Amino acid sequence: MSSEVWGSEEATRYDDSSAAMFDPTVLGPAVDFLAEMARGGPVLEFAVGTGRVALALSSRGLNVSGVELSPHMAEVLRKKPGAEAIDVAIGDMRTTRVDGKFKLVYLVWNSIMNVTNQDGQVEVFANAAAHLDEGGYFVVEVAVHKQDRTPAGDLGQVFVMDDDHVGIDTFDDPVLQLMSSHHWTEINGHLHRDTGRFRYVWPSELDLMARLASMRLVNRWGGWQEEVFTAERLFTRNKQRDYSQWCRGCRSPDVTVLQRCPGDLRPLVERSVLLCRYHELGVAWPDPKQAKG
Repeated sequence: MSSEVWGSEEATRYDDSSAAMFDPTVLGPAVDFLAEMARGGPVLEFAVGTGRVALALSSRGLNVSGVELSPHMAEVLRKKPGAEAIDVAIGDMRTTRVDGKFKLVYLVWNSIMNVTNQDGQVEVFANAAAHLDEGGYFVVEVAVHKQDRTPAGDLGQVFVMDDDHVGIDTFDDPVLQLMSSHHWTEINGHLHRDTGRFRYVWPSELDLMARLASMRLVNRWGGWQEEVFTAERLFTRNKQRDYSQWCRGCRSPDVTVLQRCPGDLRPLVERSVLLCRYHELGVAWPDPKQAKG
């Protein structure tokens, strides 16, 4: 198996050790964005975990399903209010299939990195595409690591140092892109240590995985509120977060078209991209006469 399975002890304290992820300022923008991309649903979450995002989307009236490798994590989810509305399949997100087609499949908070080899990550994209309806979106949130910021001879880098949480990444195999994330967290007066093995992945690599699954890039942002994803942000931070959206069956121009477009043609191309987006969302193109009143 190319993914670690979270055990009972880790699942029991997962929410407490990840309290910052439940903060409304963190969770709210994610749910707002995903709800918009769902376009009424249904939606499917890979690595649904204890339901942090799935429950919030379900509370907005969306039909949500999930795939989860760890039965212990799923059991924590099932004990929460509203969990009865979420169908969870226990299995590997590389291969597990659930019934139906979805307008949105999503995978958040670095969970693509839980799959620790490239072939497995490619399978995740293929499985996502197999679940999508025509015009459906696959959204992935993942950290882009700055491995070259680690000084020569150092084993890793500290990425968080708070009063109740210290986190250190060690880069174990730069060829296979394997790393370990080590956490020391204080929970209810007790110090807990957790270590997980991951495979970090680059945005360009994700795009190739999407193409292998017959999906195309629609947008890439630096945040759930559609902040710009730039090289400058990547070079000035230990980690930049990548929020990417690919589409199955969409014919809209790639975002890179706008980036390469000469200035005098840009308004025309922007209008074409916008028209395609209206079509994908099922929204009528505004009538200029009505706009003028």
